[in-house]
Amino acid sequence: MQSTKPYLIRAIHEWCADRGFTPYLSVSVDATTRVPREFVKDGEIVLNIGLEATNQLLMGNEEISFQARFGGRAFPVVVPIERVAAIYARENGEGMAFEVTEKAAADAGKSPDVRQGLTEAITAKDLSVEGGASAAVSPAPTSERPTGKPQLTRVK
Repeated sequence: MQSTKPYLIRAIHEWCADRGFTPYLSVSVDATTRVPREFVKDGEIVLNIGLEATNQLLMGNEEISFQARFGGRAFPVVVPIERVAAIYARENGEGMAFEVTEKAAADAGKSPDVRQGLTEAITAKDLSVEGGASAAVSPAPTSERPTGKPQLTRVK
């Protein structure tokens, strides 16, 4: 049976675009992900996948691919759907967290983490984004957001 995960990711992305929000993609990085490693922190990267931050964005059933600028240079990004941990709107934190599959975690030499089993919506107060240096890895606003590692919390 085919996963609903890629369809839900596309739906949240479209919802963000319709509302004028900036969609962020939280990715658990392993050998199968193609991202600039210098922006990876604690095995994770948060990517701005808004239409203005990406070029040639393709959101398929197996992977998400696009080109983005990191530190002023273009970089092709490829993220397998199974490595997506969450998609959410930067402005209000609304979105969805997903299971990072055990198979993918084993491929990366890691044990499954606390994100497994999460499929509930996440709220703005539960998220903070530590910034990067590009249009694709967006810095956190200094006045409104707390700094630190992003946290995903179950909402029941």
